[in-house]
Amino acid sequence: MKTPNLNEGKFFSDEMMQSVKDSFYFVDVDLNGRRRLFFDNAGGSFRLIKSVEAYARLAATPDCPERIHDTAVYLQSIQDKGQQDFRMMLNVEDGSVYTALTASKAMFDMVRVISDNVTGSNMVTTILEHPSSYDAMELNAERTRRELRVAKSNATTGSVDVEEIIKLVDQNTVLLSVIYASNISGAKLDIESIVTEARKIKHDLYILVDAVQHAPHDVIDLKNISVDGINIAPYKFFGNRGMGIAWLSDRAAALPHDKLRGKPGAYWDLGSSDPAQYAMFSEIINYVCELGQHETNDSAQRNQFVKGMQMIALHERALLARLLNGTVSTTGLRDMQNLDVYLDNEDLTKRDLILAINFKHIEPATAVKEYGKHGVTVFERVNTSLYSKRMLESFNLQGAIRVSPLHCHSAQDIDEFLVITKKVAEQAIK
Repeated sequence: MKTPNLNEGKFFSDEMMQSVKDSFYFVDVDLNGRRRLFFDNAGGSFRLIKSVEAYARLAATPDCPERIHDTAVYLQSIQDKGQQDFRMMLNVEDGSVYTALTASKAMFDMVRVISDNVTGSNMVTTILEHPSSYDAMELNAERTRRELRVAKSNATTGSVDVEEIIKLVDQNTVLLSVIYASNISGAKLDIESIVTEARKIKHDLYILVDAVQHAPHDVIDLKNISVDGINIAPYKFFGNRGMGIAWLSDRAAALPHDKLRGKPGAYWDLGSSDPAQYAMFSEIINYVCELGQHETNDSAQRNQFVKGMQMIALHERALLARLLNGTVSTTGLRDMQNLDVYLDNEDLTKRDLILAINFKHIEPATAVKEYGKHGVTVFERVNTSLYSKRMLESFNLQGAIRVSPLHCHSAQDIDEFLVITKKVAEQAIK
């Protein structure tokens, strides 16, 4: 039997693929029941059925968890379990968990508190940051009269090279904020090397990581990566909108911040958290662990979760390889006429499942509409958008079509997309 090339991923079995699809809403059809390929998961994600149901069930109860009756105690246990699950996901034991309405709000708060309370003359980030982190850094650098240093991107790999970041860090750096993976190219930054090398220059440097885009695609393990804050958005990780969740190190959480005076010093939540949101998040964790149980007999939750995320990463890598290279009977994106594949790093282990493509004779927004006529949902990233301009121009691009499937998609879904893409490309030539 041929050993699979894991550099090109490994598909789920047919049985598991069907089980995965059955676990989510609207994978193959839209809200009105029409056949659709939803390849815009970088803008959100398919919703896990059990997560939506768990949220709905608890959102309906009027009880406040900060009481002593049975239902209140139960709601508090749900919240405690959600926080434990988040720590397990990151592989951390200390620090504080903080929730806000959005992951963007959590990032702004972390950047503000660190910039307000740490001495130094400069702050460092990258050109590929989402506005929620880049703007937070820029605004707080201006407010505190510090220099903002911005690491440039690599237009070949779609990433930011470690040395481009590290050369900007010195003893006067207040804060380093980096994104885990680009939401345009899908390129993963080498977070472990970035943190290790930065701390060689300044051992007590404060470091924040935006993991919103990366979290649904692969394992995050902070056990040996010393960061001070990280955020995710459950709605991009199979869950619902309405909560951003962050973790802060003990020293970051202890910095002076907005809080009720009666709360512990490292407590960051203002007002009551929503147990329904935590129930939603725990179902995401349960789902990944259940995937992992297919390939491990280990009863430890962390090991099941890691195995599940590794399976997701391998399946998505296989989808990415098929998108790029096609099959014997289906032309891949790399070989299609009238089509450009941007930021196409050959090493698929360094990429999440996001592609930037463009037709040679069709503007991105027009191409997105053409895809829509064929039942495909993708998204245009153009340099007139505040969410795209800085990143695209760093790659010398004016626009691109972002293609972002999820592990819920099958090899057959990819083949269907390739056939449609080839048809759109041929129509453009005519």
